[in-house]
Amino acid sequence: MASPIVPARRTLLLALLLLAAAANLYWWRLGRPVALADAPDGRIACVSYTPFHQPGESPLDPRAVIAPGRIERDLRALSTRFGCVRTYSVGGGMDAVPRIARRYGMQVLLGVWLARDPVANEREIAAGIALARQYRDTVRALVVGNEVMLRGELPAATLADAIRRVRTATGLPTTYADVWEFWLRYPRLADAVDFITIHVLPYWEDDPVPVRDAVAHVRDIRARVAAAFPGKAVLIGETGWPSAGRQRAGAVPSLVNEARFVREFLAWAAQARVPYNLIEAFDQPWKRTLEGTAGGYWGLFDVRYRPKFPLQGPVTEVPRWWLGPVAGAALALLFALPALLRRGGRRGAAPAVLLLAGDAVGAALAAQWRYMGMAERGPFEWGVAAGCTALMLVTCALIAHALARWLRDGASALVLDSGATALRRDARGGLGRWLGLARFGWLFGAALVALLLAFDARYRDFLLPLYAPPVAGFALLALSGLAARRPLALEERLLAVWVGASAALTVALEGWANAYALAWAALCLAFCAAVLLPDRGARLRAPAESLGGP
Repeated sequence: MASPIVPARRTLLLALLLLAAAANLYWWRLGRPVALADAPDGRIACVSYTPFHQPGESPLDPRAVIAPGRIERDLRALSTRFGCVRTYSVGGGMDAVPRIARRYGMQVLLGVWLARDPVANEREIAAGIALARQYRDTVRALVVGNEVMLRGELPAATLADAIRRVRTATGLPTTYADVWEFWLRYPRLADAVDFITIHVLPYWEDDPVPVRDAVAHVRDIRARVAAAFPGKAVLIGETGWPSAGRQRAGAVPSLVNEARFVREFLAWAAQARVPYNLIEAFDQPWKRTLEGTAGGYWGLFDVRYRPKFPLQGPVTEVPRWWLGPVAGAALALLFALPALLRRGGRRGAAPAVLLLAGDAVGAALAAQWRYMGMAERGPFEWGVAAGCTALMLVTCALIAHALARWLRDGASALVLDSGATALRRDARGGLGRWLGLARFGWLFGAALVALLLAFDARYRDFLLPLYAPPVAGFALLALSGLAARRPLALEERLLAVWVGASAALTVALEGWANAYALAWAALCLAFCAAVLLPDRGARLRAPAESLGGP
């Protein structure tokens, strides 16, 4: 009679093979060149410019001042692609922009920042008027206030009075900029401006718009606003797409999608002769504090002054995609090396388990590293992320070792003990106890992330590269019957139930169009099942050498 371990071994190998293939396919898909419609030419009319694009810089710091040399370097780079820049303030060194822009033949939509502080507002207004008078040949128009009504910082009457004062004092076209809905809420502001400036960001809409429909959405919104204000020209003052960040409904941030939106928008704007300004010139790391990962990746240039994508030809999401599979191959060898060097260790299925597990974990590790590079904002966040990533690697290595040893020696089921006294009962610990503690830690983390996604999701990412490998590992332990059934602590049971229940809540909040939300929900269900479902396979095997436990 065949041993019951044989079909389990085949199932385990097949599952690991599928996981490794999926991890490498992920990287292959990122490396495919994607054909997109070309932009009409290599020039863009105007772009939002904020010079606080280096790590640690922020316009929210009242003491921050950008030196003219930095602005000179920025505008020199931008002048190769843009004919105009839109600014948002004249403070923090930004008063140098018109002078330097003139040198490079660029025009300026000069921003005057207004907020709650009346003294600061007066200072901005006076400086804006002086600059506009001095550089009349460079300042195309003034933008007095940006999203003031959205933030609820000034009454509409006060804002309108400031706009009229600047308009009268400079004699130049003057406008106010806000999200398009707020022009419809405060239509009397139109009486104070020469033209309407609207922000239309399909990704940030309350009902996010997929990239395939984004340009049509911008077109329809502009037509709606133009119909509401006949006789007033309408400038699209901000529109764009993020190259990284969380998916919102069907709106997926990616480099390819940013390129697609920009190219399709430029083609439509040229055909329809629509005035516009894209957001934004450079990626802005400081915005990740306010808007999550996506906030920092709206730039057409990265922080190293490189265009993020061409305006003609195919676009590749990750040109060096092969580093992911290389990381997988390297970790596969590292996982399997002890078994391959051991006498007789190359026999049986154990080396294959280690190779496949290492390959899948290595490719996921590369994805996690890529995510960390996009999302982490400073030493503290990098330290936390690095610690969690190291724990992920150790957890997966322990699980792979347990599975390989089970196949090699036919060892009995592991008791995943997460009790507080687990290690004190056995000073040496034991594989089952270490994995029990690790499982509890990952379960607690998943419960915390699920809680944040349920009640504060707008700017939070789905941490798939970090959680997928250990959850898959614990699911394999449960499916193979290697994780023995034992009474769970109340805390662990409650956490598992919450993690599983949060899957339905995630899908309800995010919608079926959000692939990242669906993947996270599936991960939560798999983790819940791996913890709560009984071990059906353990009773099929005769006990042998224990891998740890009482």
